[in-house]
Amino acid sequence: MLHAIEAVIFDMDGVLLDTEAVYRDAAWHAADKLGVEMTEALHHSTIGVPGNVADGFFYKTYGPDFPLADFYAHWHRYLAARWAEDVPVKPGVTEFLDHLSARGLPAAVATSSGRRTATDHLGRAGIFERFAAIVTSDDITHGKPHPEPFLLAAERLSVAPAACLALEDSYNGVRAAHAAGMVTIMVPDLLAPIAEIEALCFAVIDDLDGVRRALDQAHREAHPGHAGR
Repeated sequence: MLHAIEAVIFDMDGVLLDTEAVYRDAAWHAADKLGVEMTEALHHSTIGVPGNVADGFFYKTYGPDFPLADFYAHWHRYLAARWAEDVPVKPGVTEFLDHLSARGLPAAVATSSGRRTATDHLGRAGIFERFAAIVTSDDITHGKPHPEPFLLAAERLSVAPAACLALEDSYNGVRAAHAAGMVTIMVPDLLAPIAEIEALCFAVIDDLDGVRRALDQAHREAHPGHAGR
């Protein structure tokens, strides 16, 4: 299947950008400021989902009177200070994008973040211009796990969904990519793969270097007389 890939669609946080751990630290910081307990289970439930869905998880956990605006104020202040230092990139991103360019395969981003955040973070990470299309929460009606973000990215690339490789680190991201009919690989970050998610994936691969090698191997097997990169 990998030998027939015509485009690659990336999730942003946790796949391209090493930002999920920063968001995790911000969540603990904000909860501490409000005197409530943040848990791994609650934080994990918010990974890879639109903001309004995450809001519901906070209210369900802390009650309808939870001062969510104050929580986010502390959260954003922590993040602003952190992003002032840098926006960290996951290992292997540059090499992977170079590999796709050499193969003539277009790349896109399908993220649950808003347009402003995506543009800022990808730009400051130095990779914004590497993508032929960027789909954000501002572009869609239904967020992940709905397939709309991935389907729109494929449409903007003018590539059939079945010919797209989707790279995701979150459960909802994997569900969305699989529902879009894409070849889906989970590249775990904070969330470990579970049986349900593994069943939806073509493969679970530890990092982008491993994905690049798998693509290269598939290309060599499909074209045995050609040297691959």
